[in-house]
Amino acid sequence: MRYTFISFLLLILSGLVIAYADPGAAIPKPVVEKISDRVYALIAPAELPNARNHGYIANSAVIIGDVGVILVDTGFSEAIGRHIKQTIETITDKPVTHIINTHDHGDHTLGNGVFAGAEIISSTQCKALVERSAYEWMSLLETMTGETIPRTAPVVATTTYAAGTSTPITLQGVDMVIQVPQASHSASDLMVYLPDDKVLIAGDIAVNTLIPNFRDAHVAAWIDTLAVITTMPIAVIVPGHGTLMNIDDVNALHAQVQTLYNVIETGYNHDLTDSEIRDMLDLAWWRRMNHFDELMGGNISRVYLEVEQANF
Repeated sequence: MRYTFISFLLLILSGLVIAYADPGAAIPKPVVEKISDRVYALIAPAELPNARNHGYIANSAVIIGDVGVILVDTGFSEAIGRHIKQTIETITDKPVTHIINTHDHGDHTLGNGVFAGAEIISSTQCKALVERSAYEWMSLLETMTGETIPRTAPVVATTTYAAGTSTPITLQGVDMVIQVPQASHSASDLMVYLPDDKVLIAGDIAVNTLIPNFRDAHVAAWIDTLAVITTMPIAVIVPGHGTLMNIDDVNALHAQVQTLYNVIETGYNHDLTDSEIRDMLDLAWWRRMNHFDELMGGNISRVYLEVEQANF
């Protein structure tokens, strides 16, 4: 079951304050991190959508190829897509020829339409879910920022890869591996591994600074995917949100998600109530991350529902 849109609305109604936007306020500039001569990360604010950031909250990655750019994730709206495009133009004069979407969530896909003529790549499930839920994400963005996004429209992938596959490809002279787990942060995740650069672009499977959102996660599968990442020869991980990561950071995330799942499962198997299970949890590590108060309760509930389903 997918909870994303309804859960976010409940989040808003339960006390998340919406400050309405100044239409003239600028979208925040990304922090441009040069990882290698051809790989850059554009680090967005590690926040929930609000009037100040205009919904610019998801990282992108720029891979410079022979004659064009491969862009991984395009932002939450047409305006954010243009903002990302303008940033790319300060790095290289090569056009964006390929887009890769790491999953279906609107903050990673709704800028696709800015890059006319680019080949769009995603998981098969991502394409289906963008077709189904993109307008809900657009409505969500307008609600949380107080803005309208009339020029934004979903544009889906033209090339897709099935769940459970790992496919070596070459784009613009750059060797990469398109890795599609069965599910993790969402049902539609995809990662991009650059073996020559030892870089993994992980989407929201790896998140730093901002607390990860479990609302439509497959948590047990997510734990397995994180475990696989920790075995890979990686120097830098570009997360879906927050600052750049390394293997130690992913090990820590893996351990914390695994512990959270184990404690909730143990409590469930001992017939403890929801509040009793919450009292058992050590949440100190999670409290260090942005938006703990808004998201952690829902994360715990999502794990509980998954444990309940697995043990039904």
